[in-house]
Amino acid sequence: MFGTHNLALFVVSGLLLNIAPGVDFLYVLSRSASRGTLAGVWAALGIGLGCFVHISFAALGLSAILASSAIAFTAVKWVGAAYLIYIGISMLRRRGGLTLALSTTANAVTPADSDARIFWQGFLTNVLNPKVALFFLAFVPQFIEASSPTKVQAFLLLGTIFNTTGTAWNLFVAWAAGYLARRLQLASRVGVWLNRSLGAMFIALGVRLGLSSRA
Repeated sequence: MFGTHNLALFVVSGLLLNIAPGVDFLYVLSRSASRGTLAGVWAALGIGLGCFVHISFAALGLSAILASSAIAFTAVKWVGAAYLIYIGISMLRRRGGLTLALSTTANAVTPADSDARIFWQGFLTNVLNPKVALFFLAFVPQFIEASSPTKVQAFLLLGTIFNTTGTAWNLFVAWAAGYLARRLQLASRVGVWLNRSLGAMFIALGVRLGLSSRA
C-alpha cells in the first residue's frame, strides 16, 4: 500500500514504542493527575499535533537538516531542553499538590485558559524535541519500499498510523490517570511530593536532552 511493506510489523513496533514511557507520557500523566481527564486529553491532542509537524517535515526532507547540521540540531536541542526544564521548575515551584481542578478555588485557572495552555505546552514539548525528528527519519523509512515512486505518500501514511496509535495510547493514559486520581483522592502531602517528583523528572529529561548527541 503506497509503497510500504511489513505494515503489520510497523503497527506493532510503533505501538510498543509509543507505550514506552517518555516525555509525552509524563506530560499527559501529570496534566491528567493534576487537572483531570479532560486536561490530559488536551495534552495528548497537543502532542499529536506536534508529532504531525515532525511527520510533515520528515516527509519533505526538512528534518534531514537536523541530522546533517550540528548547529541546527544543537539550537533546537537547547531550546527543547530549556522548555522541559522550565516545565519541571514550574511544577516544583507550585505550592499545591496534584489536586484535581474539579472544585473552584481562588487559584483556579479558567477552563479555556487551562485547556489552551495545556494543549500548546504539549505541542511545544514534542515539536522542540529534535530526537523525535531523527526518530522518524531513522524508523519510518525501514518500512518503505526503496523502489517506490510514492515515498512521500508512504512516509505520510506510516507517520499518520504511528501518530494515531500514539495519540490513542496517550488518550488512554489521560483517562486512566484522571480516573485513578478521582478514585484515590490523593492526600495533599502525597500530591505535593508526586508533583515534585514529576517536576524533577521533567528537569532530568531536559538535562538529558541537552547533553544528548545526534547519534
